[in-house]
Amino acid sequence: MDTKIIGSKITHARKKVNMSQAQIAQLLFISPQAVGKWERGESIPDLITFNRLAEILGVDLNYFSESFQSTAGEMPDIIDDIEQTEQETAPLSQLSEQQLLMNFSGSDLTKSDFAGVTAHKRKFNGSSLRGADFAGADLTGSSFMGSDVAEANFDGANLTDCTLSATNLTDASFNNTILVRTEFSKLELTRARFTGAKLIDVKLTKDDLTKTIFENCAFSGVDFEYSDLRGVCFDGQTFIGVKFHNAALNDVTFKNATLNNVSFRSTYALTNKYYRAISTICFDGATMDKLTYAALKGIGADLSKVTAL
Repeated sequence: MDTKIIGSKITHARKKVNMSQAQIAQLLFISPQAVGKWERGESIPDLITFNRLAEILGVDLNYFSESFQSTAGEMPDIIDDIEQTEQETAPLSQLSEQQLLMNFSGSDLTKSDFAGVTAHKRKFNGSSLRGADFAGADLTGSSFMGSDVAEANFDGANLTDCTLSATNLTDASFNNTILVRTEFSKLELTRARFTGAKLIDVKLTKDDLTKTIFENCAFSGVDFEYSDLRGVCFDGQTFIGVKFHNAALNDVTFKNATLNNVSFRSTYALTNKYYRAISTICFDGATMDKLTYAALKGIGADLSKVTAL
């Protein structure tokens, strides 16, 4: 493995998203000197750090392999030149479409006002967006990777097909937010509040949701795989075609909730620990279809106060 080649690739990708070594270091919880050593080829990140670095820089992990050397330097610059030429020669009627190429990665946008804007397919990777206002904004297809979006307001925003990964969403607000095929992965969601939201085909993968607040939400086709849901309150909410596979479910409450075609079964072997976790879930007053009822009964859930339809 040629550390010099890897270092040059890190440098190139970092400059493409307009981030400094210090900004990269802050997101990885390391020193700027460590990033400098990578870029000079004096050392390389470990595998876990490589994964996080790839998310922050918006590249595939394979980008760092030697086989990608020929595309790491000149090709992105050529693409940029083509896009710039097309934008310069495009008629005025097409300018709004060309603006979709705008990139906000690596920017300090603390408390910025994006309320009501239409911003499709924008990149907010590695950016500081703490306290930003996205209320009512249409952010379809946009990405927030490795960013600080704590205390941001997404009330009434459209997050269809958005990707939020390795991002801080502490105290963020999602009141009546449109969440369709939205992907939440490895997020900090402490005290984040989802109120009156409809989550459709949303993926919440490897997220810590233990202190996340869900109120009056409807979940359809949602996948909570590998997420930590211990102690979460889902009382009175609706779940249709939802998967809780491999999720931590100790002490979750579904009081007076409606469950239809919901799966709690682990894809791994059913252990005593898993049975004990299922037994701690409270379904008092819940209503569920007969298949969901039978599946839960088979893994030891307490359904004594459940209505099966």
